[in-house]
Amino acid sequence: MIRVPHLLLVAAPLGLLAAHAALGQVRHDSNAPIDFSAQSIELQDRANRAILTGGVTIRQATMTLTANRVTVSYTGQVTSGSPQASRLDAAGGVTVTRPDQTAKSNFAVYDVNRRVVTMIGNVSLTQGTNRLNGGRLSIDLDTGRATIDGSGVASSTAPGGGVTQQGGRVSGRFSVPKRD
Repeated sequence: MIRVPHLLLVAAPLGLLAAHAALGQVRHDSNAPIDFSAQSIELQDRANRAILTGGVTIRQATMTLTANRVTVSYTGQVTSGSPQASRLDAAGGVTVTRPDQTAKSNFAVYDVNRRVVTMIGNVSLTQGTNRLNGGRLSIDLDTGRATIDGSGVASSTAPGGGVTQQGGRVSGRFSVPKRD
């Protein structure tokens, strides 16, 4: 999803780690139309949303998001016959790809207005042989900056069930140049 030409780990406050794209990346065109395909769609006009289910594929410029289910929230405004999407909430086997980079997670939110993708739960970010794993990934599509930390959510087996916050660590592997 995010193109990170090389990853630089930086220790951040409270043990959070950041992966940052430092080289010139092509800026994502977040003004491009958002195309989709799915097995079914449920339009909820009064709530200004559409629920896409079954092998959902979302494409915007060079970025592709796939998931089992995506809820598209949109404004009441219509431009060129299409509603204006403001947020996409994806669940179930979420994968986001951009040229030479893939991110996977349990859930993702694409805030179209802020141009930020946040992925939560069993996150992995791969570029070539470089790989990072964590609990939450945030990608700023304007700057190309990707931040991964060990926090995340998980199902609770505690009485009452629900969702709990879990602390964690970021792990990964960076490749190194071959020497002669």
